[in-house]
Amino acid sequence: MLTHPGFDPVAIHVTETFGVHWYGLMYVVGFVAFLLLGKYRARKPGSVITPDQVDDILFYGALGVVLGGRLGYIFFYKFADFLANPAMVLRIWEGGMSFHGGLIGVVVASILLARKFGLPLLKVSDFVAPLVPLGLGAGRIGNFINVELWGRPTDVPWAMVFPTVDDIPRHASQLYQAALEGVALFVVLWLFSSKPRPMGAISGLFLIGYSIARIVVEFYRLPDAHLGYIAFGWLTQGQILSVPMFLLGVALMWWGYRKHPVSATSH
Repeated sequence: MLTHPGFDPVAIHVTETFGVHWYGLMYVVGFVAFLLLGKYRARKPGSVITPDQVDDILFYGALGVVLGGRLGYIFFYKFADFLANPAMVLRIWEGGMSFHGGLIGVVVASILLARKFGLPLLKVSDFVAPLVPLGLGAGRIGNFINVELWGRPTDVPWAMVFPTVDDIPRHASQLYQAALEGVALFVVLWLFSSKPRPMGAISGLFLIGYSIARIVVEFYRLPDAHLGYIAFGWLTQGQILSVPMFLLGVALMWWGYRKHPVSATSH
């Protein structure tokens, strides 16, 4: 059995009341990884995105992630608390970001960028999709450091006790998500996108891969106390929100391979 190290959620204490939080630094890690990998991909022959355009994608995408992620969390998971205290929407450093909300924000940003670049939306999203997972993984590490979104009780040898929660051994579901949504999904998408693919196929695979990873991990993650299980004693809000993602991903891949030939500019 393991014990959570009990990290200080504040990485750098600037004053007694202000500091740089690990959770925020994880977002910086994700954005830097996006920028470096994006410029690398943009320099490859046949790229529909230029290295300079990656800067615009990062700016718009960061706004979409932060605004969409926070608003999604509020509306999907904490709407009643928001009505009682609207100022909570600004306290991003405390955690509380929704991937599904962030995805909506990124889609809106991609629509704006597609119009700005004069490209089809799916061309932009196919470029962006492989750059996202490492940021997702970093965010889950932030959840682990903050001791939030912990797992269900278990007796597996790698179970972890979170002393600030209780003394019950639990799944370290934050690390499971970091491994699946972050590392594994990145490897799959990076390899898949290394060869020309039909328009929409890379975006579709991202949606499929993330939704499967999220649905699986939700069986090991404890749902938010105020929501609990939605039905059957196991169905969670995260799983419900992931089902439309999976179906959309399948539809995109089917549409891409059936309707669009593979071209040298698909990656």
